[in-house]
Amino acid sequence: MKMNRSEWRTTGALSSIYALRMFGMFMVLPVLSLYARHLTPGVSGLEIGLAVGIYGLLQALLQVPLGVVSDRIGRKPVITIGLIVFAAGSVLAGWASSIAWLIAGRALQGAGAISSAASALLADATRPQVRTQAMTILGAGMGASFLLALIAGPPLSGVIGVDGIFVLTGALAALALPVLWRGVPNPPRLPATPGAFRRAVSDPQLLRLDAGIFLLHTMMTALFVAAPFVLQQTLGLPGHRQWEVYLPVLVASIVPVFALIRRIEAAGRIRAAFIAAVLLLGLALAGAGLLHGSGDGFTIALFMFFVAFNYLEGTLPSLISRRAPASGKGAALGVYSTCQFLGGFAGGVLGGTLLTDFGAAGVFYAAGALALPWLLIAAGLKPPPLMPHPANDETSAEAARGV
Repeated sequence: MKMNRSEWRTTGALSSIYALRMFGMFMVLPVLSLYARHLTPGVSGLEIGLAVGIYGLLQALLQVPLGVVSDRIGRKPVITIGLIVFAAGSVLAGWASSIAWLIAGRALQGAGAISSAASALLADATRPQVRTQAMTILGAGMGASFLLALIAGPPLSGVIGVDGIFVLTGALAALALPVLWRGVPNPPRLPATPGAFRRAVSDPQLLRLDAGIFLLHTMMTALFVAAPFVLQQTLGLPGHRQWEVYLPVLVASIVPVFALIRRIEAAGRIRAAFIAAVLLLGLALAGAGLLHGSGDGFTIALFMFFVAFNYLEGTLPSLISRRAPASGKGAALGVYSTCQFLGGFAGGVLGGTLLTDFGAAGVFYAAGALALPWLLIAAGLKPPPLMPHPANDETSAEAARGV
């Protein structure tokens, strides 16, 4: 079944909002550790980790409450307030003259938590039969934003500075406001379902996926706490030139993922591919620890990591949207988003703490070791249910229950 014009409009507009908001966030990620270290003399690894990860902590704490508020007052008001708060935090982080103010600005950015409300708005505006398609497009837009930002961030930081990137991030968030109010249609308000949150946190299969996104973002954030220092020390690349590594690695890693997804879906081997991707993450991070003194070896390890990361980053939300009951997708997506951002916070703290005492290799080994509990969790993952092909929209909602 194909999306209709209204569904395409909503999906495109929300993808644009995500891209505008996250482009600046992703741009600062590869250079934030270096910036934080030079902002205040004698800054500790833990403070660097907090500057990187506190955004994820606030996002994690507020996704579910703001998702519930959006059920009561509407999705658009919650998203609007979130974008304004995020923009204010970006300006504060750009203005910061000490690590304390930088951490405060990052915390305020995190308080603008809109992911659960935006995902719920997309679910409100799309039929169950096309919702996975819409979620996949949304994820692809975020992936493209991630890719472009990691490429643009280091060289742009050499032109306008990291503080300038923060201010630009706030301006992009402000530009998302007219896209929200003019570009996103107003879908019918759906009544909140009693017990949806309880079901979202008690379904074993959903919890396995929630744990997966937590661990994935813990690994990724920890990697980016230490990787800038490796690229600087091993290859002699300052922050504004590190795109010379990120660009070929990310482009080369994303190209095979689309073909892999098509073949895996056609063969019905989603569970096996999922487990293989988790194993590849662990091996890549172990390789990064072993080979961080070699420019070529570390680059190969990064490539392996991002092949697995790109596949899992697209697959996890798709599986969530296919697992969650039709009447509880907002709650399920709120829990999922909470785990995603909590993983970002955990990775920042883990990487910053270990960086001081054990160096970059210790960060990579610890992050890679997280693949072991993830493999145990993923071993119990069941294949996703088949999507229904109902004859009309009235029967589709009933037929899609549980998909």
